[in-house]
Amino acid sequence: MTAHYRHLVMRLGLIVAAFAVCAPGANAEELKFPEFSEPYGRDETRGRRVKLNGIEVYYEVYGEGPPMLLIHGNGASIRAMGYQIACFSPNYQVIVADSRGHGQSEMGPGTLTYEQMAEDANALLDHLALEKVAVLGWSDGGNIGLLLAMHHPEKVSKLAIMGSNLHPLGAHQYAFDSMTAVEQEIDEMIAMKDDSEPWEIKKQHVQLCTKHPHIQVGNLKRIAAPTLVMAADRDVIRNAHTLEIFEGIPSSQLCIFPGATHMIPWEDPTRFNDAAKRFFDQPFARPDTKQFFEEK
Repeated sequence: MTAHYRHLVMRLGLIVAAFAVCAPGANAEELKFPEFSEPYGRDETRGRRVKLNGIEVYYEVYGEGPPMLLIHGNGASIRAMGYQIACFSPNYQVIVADSRGHGQSEMGPGTLTYEQMAEDANALLDHLALEKVAVLGWSDGGNIGLLLAMHHPEKVSKLAIMGSNLHPLGAHQYAFDSMTAVEQEIDEMIAMKDDSEPWEIKKQHVQLCTKHPHIQVGNLKRIAAPTLVMAADRDVIRNAHTLEIFEGIPSSQLCIFPGATHMIPWEDPTRFNDAAKRFFDQPFARPDTKQFFEEK
């Protein structure tokens, strides 16, 4: 395994975080997967398995109250949402699953797509007999949240997304170049028949970044739920692209975290969670400065 690949695989636990590694000034040693006192993602008392859409899906449920679905990012697992589970479970029934091909959930046949993962999320809600839930998705989890809210608008009461995109070009070029290089190195590992990692699955994770998603901005108007569109001012997602998503959703609010990166849910979880919690806890409002210029 080359040094270049080792440098990037440190972020393969959350693929879009790998994008951030290649940003100017980033250090491969700076970002560590958080350690939690709770065994998120491997809690034998809360963990459950269910057959959905032909695969076994692993999920955990925390707390009581209005239901909330958390969706982790690409290459990650339930554990990546530990700070958010801890924040919301005192007041919400938090449902969090390993997405298809991630963590303890099976991959199944065929190509991994966000559309399929959104349908898996919908099937999980049906299994739990949940008619309507709040949804919080980080990174590619936000992409899944967008698709869930578009295709099943009746299921989503509120949606909050962080650092999400409609298509690969929504990310900065350094991210695309980085993932393309990683994919080439994974191909080398596959050709060498290296069995140190599940390279075929990791390749599909990377291709989710380089070839997906394919969400038409015009289809965002199908999202009926009040939506909070979040990103960092130094995100892997271009600021203009985040603004495009915000403007495409009829009932939306925009939150750009200053002096932050794509990893703010880990780097500054209090600031991130406070913004998301305020959105979910309070009635949705979309005031407009235009009212001050209108004749009375």
